[in-house]
Amino acid sequence: MSSGIAFEEPVPYVQENIMKPLPVRQEEIMINDEALHFSENPEEPENPGLSSGTFLCPESEKCLSTNGSLGKQRRKCLTREKPFACSECGKCFKSKINLTFHERIHTGENPFACSECDKCFRTKAELTVHERIHSGEKPFACSECEKCFKRKGELTIHERLHTGEKPFACSGCEKCFKAKGELTVHERIHTGEKPYACSECGKCFKSKGELTIHERLHTGEKPFACSECGKCFKSKINLILHERIHTGEKPFACSECEKCFKGKGELTIHERLHTGEKPFACSECEKCFKRKGRSLHVIRLREPWQKYSPLCPGSRSVLASLKIGRSPTQCLKGRGDPFGSLSLPIGRVYSKKKNAPL
Repeated sequence: MSSGIAFEEPVPYVQENIMKPLPVRQEEIMINDEALHFSENPEEPENPGLSSGTFLCPESEKCLSTNGSLGKQRRKCLTREKPFACSECGKCFKSKINLTFHERIHTGENPFACSECDKCFRTKAELTVHERIHSGEKPFACSECEKCFKRKGELTIHERLHTGEKPFACSGCEKCFKAKGELTVHERIHTGEKPYACSECGKCFKSKGELTIHERLHTGEKPFACSECGKCFKSKINLILHERIHTGEKPFACSECEKCFKGKGELTIHERLHTGEKPFACSECEKCFKRKGRSLHVIRLREPWQKYSPLCPGSRSVLASLKIGRSPTQCLKGRGDPFGSLSLPIGRVYSKKKNAPL
């Protein structure tokens, strides 16, 4: 009898405590325990209609293969916590390993080295993707055109070329982009931000790719060679445009007159003939032009011609703009130049080839 009394006395106490809110840690344990044993009641089978051994998370509607995976997934959905905070910048993460990867940005630690080129990376996954450059492996193929890629993210962005999807919209001008990285670079047009500076001349750029191409001006590197004529270029896009000279390909057609062009930039400039758009204004006289760049218009408004002698390194772009086979005096006179009558310190007429007199 005494054992029966001892058993019945704590019942009101337990019931009373059930009504109290649980501490956060205890509530998390209860959630985990519930998820792990969610499907053990034989009278109420878990996930009716699913094949045996498959567990459906009711919150995320994901199918899991084990009870343990279901428990972890439900805990993520129900808690939505990011308890691991970076001590440097305060950014939070759901797992300790993700925080560790992030902290290497601040410490500069790159523990995973490529055996081919000794380049180092923060994570094993980044190293794996990099190694595909050496191996040539491209395991992700497009189902539409069969083009292959080194990583799944590149394939996802490429597939948007076929679907036309552009999910990233600029808040400044509502222009849309296929990738978040493209949007980030575009937004710097509005903000004026140019975070990538050249260590040689200090010129700044919106993207790392633009800086890399610019640095080749200093190094003289031209890693992209034409297979037809051997001519080399600083960037891949310049090589592609050049190759169209050999193939005759002109994939960009004008919707007004159907004239075709090798590059999108050429088409854009041409279309301004139809629209009348002249977006580039001269800072000296506010005259407007269809394309950007130095022109004889700017030269004619500057100081006397002696400043632009071929002996001066700054005159190269000026000479490049002059008509081939004519001296600077002849060229400027033919265009009504106010300085055409000046006596110029130039004794020879220059051809397109460097320092080669006609």
